[in-house]
Amino acid sequence: MGYTELSLDLTDEHIHLKEQVHRFAMEVLRPASLELDRLPAEDVVKKGSLYWDVMKKMYQNSYHTVLISDEYGGLGLDPLAVHIVWEELAYGSVGFAVSLGCSCFNAFYATMLANDRLTEKFITPFVECRDASVMSCWGITEPDHGSDNLMPSSSFFRERGATQQVKAVKKNGDWVISGQKSAWISNGPVSSNVSLFVNLDPSLGFAGGGICLLDLNQKGVSRGKPLDKLGQRELPQGEIFFDGVVCPGEFMIVDPESYQAMTELTLGHANATMGAYFTGVAQAALDLAMQYATERVQGGKRLCDHQWVQKKLFDMFVKVETARSFSRSAMIFNMNTTPPDVKFSIASKVYCTQAAFDVASDAVQIFGGYGLSRELPIEKIFRDARAGMIEDGSNDSLSINAGISLVKERLGE
Repeated sequence: MGYTELSLDLTDEHIHLKEQVHRFAMEVLRPASLELDRLPAEDVVKKGSLYWDVMKKMYQNSYHTVLISDEYGGLGLDPLAVHIVWEELAYGSVGFAVSLGCSCFNAFYATMLANDRLTEKFITPFVECRDASVMSCWGITEPDHGSDNLMPSSSFFRERGATQQVKAVKKNGDWVISGQKSAWISNGPVSSNVSLFVNLDPSLGFAGGGICLLDLNQKGVSRGKPLDKLGQRELPQGEIFFDGVVCPGEFMIVDPESYQAMTELTLGHANATMGAYFTGVAQAALDLAMQYATERVQGGKRLCDHQWVQKKLFDMFVKVETARSFSRSAMIFNMNTTPPDVKFSIASKVYCTQAAFDVASDAVQIFGGYGLSRELPIEKIFRDARAGMIEDGSNDSLSINAGISLVKERLGE
């Protein structure tokens, strides 16, 4: 919180929200994430673990309803306030922030359709939940398909044979689903429902997809072990298997006709959120480096009195401020624009995750040998930042997708 707020658009309510969420992130999320980081992945998700205690606290503060309008009982925040919440939560723990962000997928999709049945099934139970027992995940990544799922601008998106592994077949008005989602599904080991991306028409390739809102507490659903991974270890990720699972016809909310548009809308929202998350990560790394540099004495003077360190801190500062400005603009624009201009959300995600990694890496360098110690949080933040350049679509693939869009716009295609 030790930075000058450049935006003149922040109201007193924005400032109060920022302070409140930041305090929660530092008092609750940061220490819990450090403790969970040291545990085996299986222990993180055990009933009664610290993970569940923290998630319950976020639900009790209604942070899980950040994206739900007040019409449905959510916080009803404006886009700038949404960015503030995500940035400040991720400042304390990006893993917990991602877990919370994924928790609202089904409810968020349901609000777009204004259907009484969807409201009853997916919105109201989620909004009213206070113990984190109602939680979603984004079921898109598969063993053979990762970022290619998120490239609707590419030619291969419509190639026959390049289809999702999880398939849905219509039977008596319902859908029967079989296949596997990969170990990278955030909240996969703990979620009660899923926004599941499936294939409906293999002849259309990825474009023949659909999206259904599916209850995971039913026959035919099984899960793999939680993933043991480099960073964001407080975020449970794991495989989900579907063996003849039945989805009511009314809960298949997207068919091939609207699949590309909904994929782009989802990507536009998710990548903008990633920009906000990793702005918070970058700020956290800068603050830790600044604190250490002003306290540590080496070579007869404080680190911050060495010109190399001053230059390094300035470069880190520039990256954090540009990340915040860009990610806020992208989120505010795309939350007010239908359909969203996805290339701006992609650019925000790619830039901010790279900036967070660069700033965290420079922070480790300033800490020197202590930066490699697991006794200090900067080592974990560095690992968390590295994960950001892969999750929600790898930066390389996303950049290609946005580049294709830029060329097509120029050519009027």
